[in-house]
Amino acid sequence: MTNQVSVDVTDGFHLVIDALKHNDIDTIFGLVGIPITDLARLAQAEGMRFIGFRHEQNAGNAAAIAGYMTQKPGICLTVSAPGFLNGLTALANATTNCFPMILISGSSEREIVDLQQGDYEEMDQLNAAKPYAKASYRINKAEDIGIGVARAIRAAVSGRPGGVYLDLPAQLLSQTIEAGHGKRSLVKVVDPVPRQLPAPDSVQRALELLKGAKKPLILLGKGAAYAQADEDIRALVERTGIPYLPMSMAKGLLPDTHPQSASAARSYVLAEADVVVLIGARLNWLLSHGKGKTWGKPKQFVQIDISPTEIDSNVAIAAPLIGDIGSCVAALLDGLDGAGIAKPDQEWLGPIAERKEQNMAKMAAQLSRDVAPMNFHTALGAIREVLKQHPDINLVNEGANTLDYARSIIDQYQPRKRFDSGTWGIMGIGMGYAIGAAVVSGKPVVAIEGDSAFGFSGMELETICRYELPVTTIIFNNNGVYRGTDVNPTGGKDVAPTVFVKNARYDKMIEAFGGIGYHATTPEELTRALNEAIAAGKPALINAVIDETAGTESGRLTNLNPQSGAKK
Repeated sequence: MTNQVSVDVTDGFHLVIDALKHNDIDTIFGLVGIPITDLARLAQAEGMRFIGFRHEQNAGNAAAIAGYMTQKPGICLTVSAPGFLNGLTALANATTNCFPMILISGSSEREIVDLQQGDYEEMDQLNAAKPYAKASYRINKAEDIGIGVARAIRAAVSGRPGGVYLDLPAQLLSQTIEAGHGKRSLVKVVDPVPRQLPAPDSVQRALELLKGAKKPLILLGKGAAYAQADEDIRALVERTGIPYLPMSMAKGLLPDTHPQSASAARSYVLAEADVVVLIGARLNWLLSHGKGKTWGKPKQFVQIDISPTEIDSNVAIAAPLIGDIGSCVAALLDGLDGAGIAKPDQEWLGPIAERKEQNMAKMAAQLSRDVAPMNFHTALGAIREVLKQHPDINLVNEGANTLDYARSIIDQYQPRKRFDSGTWGIMGIGMGYAIGAAVVSGKPVVAIEGDSAFGFSGMELETICRYELPVTTIIFNNNGVYRGTDVNPTGGKDVAPTVFVKNARYDKMIEAFGGIGYHATTPEELTRALNEAIAAGKPALINAVIDETAGTESGRLTNLNPQSGAKK
């Protein structure tokens, strides 16, 4: 008679979950199906939180914004081929915006894919992802899961953060190995984001440039917000006395009501400044590539960036500081006392204050106008006053005109509380970002959405209701893309390309899933509905009826939208 020894085994499913948990990752955003359904089930059984979506792109956006908020990679889990491609859009957006995210997708078996024999959802996902991700990896053996997950985590968060693709063939998940060997194969990532200190001579060069500046300006990008060096950034602004401009997702690093904020005089300071300090901001299209009439007089730039290849990308940078933002700002602070940098005088600050006062008075007049139906200004004016009482609420914002106006009207008071279309300027991030922000922070979310932008992710209202998330969605409903007044020039039955169903009741959508719907046609109704929704802390949607003639073609990006001048 032979004695049999029982050997404990584990498999690929459990090792993926163990590897994530071993690195303090506790949440997965995704959508189940072949071959990853059991992975989601087991993750939940092992204590991880799985948030299931209706579309993979929205799950990926939730993972991306979670990464931005936490500095840990957000995880998105999808099925193969079409599901992977849906998630890839969000992964590419995360990489462009420098958000740490890992897209994990199941895939068909390599031996069939490589011979193109027509497997179920056959696709070479690894190579498809490479152009759009910071890094891409495939794991083929169960004993390599620990190191594969560790590589993905380090790639996502180190240096300039970004999106990473991790390919898991179906047969990997069911592979078994001895449990002790599996446990030993797990890797805890040590110091995934090491400090990168700027060279001392580069710090001195920047300080010398500031010392000679007559009209200095600090420009804060969302990289500055991501860095979580909030106290040092504030100290740099206040100790130097330099006016500052926040890009949209950097709003709240210092309160928008801070006396040194030059947002209300943006055009003036960009054109007139002589030395500009870029902190976590890139001179891309959002900043007119650092040239042209937006920038007016010639100027010199100090640029803080972790990536040396970003320097001189559009214009010459006189004083590059290469390193992580926290270390670079701290180095500037350390050097301030001996640098002899005087605070700007009234020749610079006086005209800024005058223009701020004038522009803020104009804005106040627009916000308080008594018009019916509401326009963007009067509706946002009502929202602004409510949100002023709730500075810790997360704000998601997308659209064309809805985004443009809200960016300048809604004040932020705390960092990493505003999430919008970002570097790519894409629509469709709304509900994914709202869900990700609510899950990660545990705080309420208000999503201000153009009716067109909402359409890209609107089915996630069901997800919001399913998980009982405190998300209030406000739809700026003007019956169309940009506005609802275009007509079909042929006189045919089809509506114009930019027009939606007239007088749509988006509030009824959320009621179908058990949420609370509101219909608001005046600022007073909008104020009342938003106050009630925030107090309730439950899924809610406000259908805010906006004048269909309000809005301009492409919002403030008219110059980027070519129009035909040909005549037939």
